[in-house]
Amino acid sequence: MIPSTFGPEKVDGFGVDTPLGRAGQPVEVAAAFVFLASAEASYISGTVLGITGGPGAF
Repeated sequence: MIPSTFGPEKVDGFGVDTPLGRAGQPVEVAAAFVFLASAEASYISGTVLGITGGPGAF
């Protein structure tokens, strides 16, 4: 989704700076979004859920 807002010169390298060496795919992050939107996350507040492809990726 984000690369659609980039110029062609940035798309090829998008995600290479993550520890996994690639951009995350929607299916890989969808469960976190669903969890945060669910009743199970109703008591979660003020935290960052790092879905970054590995430590230090953000």
